[in-house]
Amino acid sequence: MKNTPLIFMLLFGLSLTGCGNKDAEFDATGTFEADEVIVSAELAGRIDSLSVEEGQQLPAGKVVGRIDALNLALQKEQVEASIGALQEKTMDVQPQLKLLRDQLAVQKSQLATLEREQQRIQNLLAADAATGKQLDDIEAEIEVLKGQMQVTQQQIRVQHTTTSTQNRGILSEQKPLEKRVAQLEDQLGNASITNPISGTVLDKYAEQGEITAAGKALYKIADLTTLTLRAYITGSQLPQVRLGQQVKVFIDQEEGYREFPGTITWISDKAEFTPKTIQTKDERANLVYAMKVQVKNDGYLKIGMYGEVVFPQAQEEK
Repeated sequence: MKNTPLIFMLLFGLSLTGCGNKDAEFDATGTFEADEVIVSAELAGRIDSLSVEEGQQLPAGKVVGRIDALNLALQKEQVEASIGALQEKTMDVQPQLKLLRDQLAVQKSQLATLEREQQRIQNLLAADAATGKQLDDIEAEIEVLKGQMQVTQQQIRVQHTTTSTQNRGILSEQKPLEKRVAQLEDQLGNASITNPISGTVLDKYAEQGEITAAGKALYKIADLTTLTLRAYITGSQLPQVRLGQQVKVFIDQEEGYREFPGTITWISDKAEFTPKTIQTKDERANLVYAMKVQVKNDGYLKIGMYGEVVFPQAQEEK
């Protein structure tokens, strides 16, 4: 949060007067701010629902609305149908392979029969009960059958390779389609508006039924349980502060000042120029350093409210 120039008129421990404490002096003055998160639409379309109201407390992770995503759902169904169509285009090699394997089994059976006949003729030939021509004929039949078996085995390999190659060409289109389905699923997930942090809704920028665009702000939320007081100190005050230091923070009330414990969580490493109207507790400063003081909020602290800081050393001196 950026502070307006008016804040500079109140910085660096002006002697401020409250009802009941007219001599209060402070080391630094600033305004309270919070880490605000603007929740934006991640998808373009009509807002079907948005159940947030200004001032409402929301937990982190709660789904607070939804953007119409019918078009994306239809696109996803179309791509899935295309994937199914690819499966129908593929060839099933199993029926053809079964036919060839059955043919090979028959040939093996025939070969076994011929080999038994060959053995029988060899035995008869040894007993001079058969002729050499009979043995030559049976051996020729065996060689022819073995050649046929080799052809059948080659046909099985070719059929399997050819079909696999054709199917790979068809199924190569499936992977990009599956990626497209995953992309559409991710976009469909963005149709849900999920609250990112626990906090209080500060502003609401859209309503149910409106048409929104990706990146368009829907509402703003901040965790108000702890606020940050952004204050400025001079270079001479810089040695008095350190990260993690406990300080006292005061806010002005009708009856005086209300005190809160605070912790310094950040000190700028760069000096900034300030307007000539700024007055420190000692003298006008040309350069100042920003710092942040974290303060636990009991409900009384508001964003933009002024707060005063007192360092422990300065309080002891007083």
